[in-house]
Amino acid sequence: MELTGVADVLGGPEVLHRKINSRMDLIELGDKGITKDALVHLAKYLNIPLSQMAELVAVTERTIQRYTLEKSFNRIVSEQILQIAEVAVRGADVFGDKDKFLLWLKQPNRALGNKTPIGLLGSRFGAEMVLDELGRMEYGVFS
Repeated sequence: MELTGVADVLGGPEVLHRKINSRMDLIELGDKGITKDALVHLAKYLNIPLSQMAELVAVTERTIQRYTLEKSFNRIVSEQILQIAEVAVRGADVFGDKDKFLLWLKQPNRALGNKTPIGLLGSRFGAEMVLDELGRMEYGVFS
């Protein structure tokens, strides 16, 4: 996983208030909490409404609306945001084009039980399935 890519889809060092140089930095970032500002950047990157992002991270849209841009989510929500960001970076890398990846992300996929990949990102296990499928695609193994 490209660590700078994860930071970039979350708004970069300006939003995260730190550089991401290692997986330990991601752990510390998750512990500290991802801000609403970073979540908004991720939703924009994925081209989805904040209401859909709220569903993926199991937070009500109203809660997100009440948060200031600098308010941080708890560790569980923050780790879910980081995992979704990891999928976003990996997908854009595998497809070589963000727009192609975003199209794939929103289409039902037979290898994923005819569910949309984005619909699975609300679960840790679903996100792992999406990452596994991207890995198979990268190596030309289609399910």
